[in-house]
Amino acid sequence: MRVRRLLAGTAVLVAALAGAPAAVAGTAPFPAEFPLPNGFQPEGIAIGGASAYFGSRVDGSIFKVDLATGKGSVFSKGPGTPSLGLKVDGRGRLFVSGGNGGDARVVDTRTGKVLASYAFAEPGTSFVNDVVLTRSAAYFTDSFKPVLYRLPLGRNGSLPAAGEFSTIPLTGDFVQGATGVNANGLVTTPDGDALLVVQSNTGKLFRVDPRTGVARTVDLGGALLTNGDGLLRLGRTLFVVQNRLNVVTQFRLAEDGSSGKLTRSITDPRFDVPATVAQFGHRLYLPNARFTTPPTPTTPYNAVAVDIR
Repeated sequence: MRVRRLLAGTAVLVAALAGAPAAVAGTAPFPAEFPLPNGFQPEGIAIGGASAYFGSRVDGSIFKVDLATGKGSVFSKGPGTPSLGLKVDGRGRLFVSGGNGGDARVVDTRTGKVLASYAFAEPGTSFVNDVVLTRSAAYFTDSFKPVLYRLPLGRNGSLPAAGEFSTIPLTGDFVQGATGVNANGLVTTPDGDALLVVQSNTGKLFRVDPRTGVARTVDLGGALLTNGDGLLRLGRTLFVVQNRLNVVTQFRLAEDGSSGKLTRSITDPRFDVPATVAQFGHRLYLPNARFTTPPTPTTPYNAVAVDIR
């Protein structure tokens, strides 16, 4: 089945939330910077409604923040393995990539309860890094293996049973590197027919056929996405977080995602190795993963927002 247009968490999110901070600006400050728990080691972010969700690399706990106030708390205790890429769907469910746990899970955004868990590989043998949602499936990248994992979603959005997933080998132009992070951030193309995957260690972006796994290099006019991490697509605009470079690079994509033109680079003195990105209103929100800072139980972390108008 072809991947359909309207990725939950991008186009749907834009339509639902555009201009939201301004609509309530008279009664709520919507801070452009707020703290996350000390020692939390954030990586992923997802936004649903006016709530932001952050995953911990330490134990996989999920921290939920009210964007209006910047206040938050742990609402879903982790399994002891990381929570990395996150996506929220329109049914109040948070899809979570499990890193070196080799798994994924789906969490109820209201209660924090784990609705379903999926073991893609033996713990320690893979690194399930990011997730994207379409109408028919959830796809996950693996930074240790040249594959994608596909969870089929029912017509009514129903979740599959624990073993009902498929593994799609990445072929074509994609070549697995021997060192560093390989397949990482993941979004759909503007036309909804394919997936875009960034390979962090080579700085390349690939257009992947989700049915076959055949990958073709996206023509970015010579631009490299070194340390490319989280991706966000809003229409034909693609944002790429280049974590250790402390920059978010913006491209204008072709409708089929086969090429893109660099339009601007976003920097901010508050960036401290941001990893991923999500949109709310006219802002991009990014957790500072601080990969270059030795982590301790008392190391401070935060999230920052930048205006993209």
